[in-house]
Amino acid sequence: MASHLYRDTAVVLRTYKLGEADRIVVLLTEEHGKVRAVAKGVRKTTSKFGARLEPMSHVRLLLSQGRDLDVVSQADVVETIAPLVADLDHLTSGMAVLEAADQMTLDREPAPHLYRMVVGALRTIAERSGPLVVPAFYWKLLAVEGVRPELDHCVRCGEDGPLVAFDMGEGGVLCRTCRSGAPITQEALEVMRMILGGRLNDALELAESPATREVAAHATRALEHHLERRLRTVAMFERH
Repeated sequence: MASHLYRDTAVVLRTYKLGEADRIVVLLTEEHGKVRAVAKGVRKTTSKFGARLEPMSHVRLLLSQGRDLDVVSQADVVETIAPLVADLDHLTSGMAVLEAADQMTLDREPAPHLYRMVVGALRTIAERSGPLVVPAFYWKLLAVEGVRPELDHCVRCGEDGPLVAFDMGEGGVLCRTCRSGAPITQEALEVMRMILGGRLNDALELAESPATREVAAHATRALEHHLERRLRTVAMFERH
């Protein structure tokens, strides 16, 4: 029986070797969700599209559906990944976005909103990488998953303030009486409200500061709490 051919656009999340010359690529596609596919012969120097299937690549694909793994028949570049691999900061930011997206998606479950978020985050990293691109992506990802933190009232007693702590296990910010989790400054809380309250572009323009670093630390802890595992890219940052 002839295999079903289909076209889709995708971001390559990760790759690993298969046999002598092939590679398995894990793709976040626009229409079919997360797809695992074999790219045959791409590790040979004569391969026509091996370089187009590196992590962070944004590609237009022709695939044939298989039982366990699909097969990549054609791959065309949508936009170059050159700015994303220009230096270690861009590369690690891009890989952090990919890892979070990979962990938050299930195979074959269409998630066009997540595909658009990943493409948008990678474009932002390429064009104007700043301290909050990855943390903002984490917060937006959690909000899309239905775990948007409460930032305006104490999650235990409902008090408006002063709000002095943040605990993702509780669901957001806490007052002095109810506090648990990690301390949070008013500056960091305001930045988080910008990210989740419709002022994302303003937040992305902010220069690195103690507040942006605090927001990044809260974002990482919140995402790891939701995933119930450490993020490899974060551990990699901490080693350097």
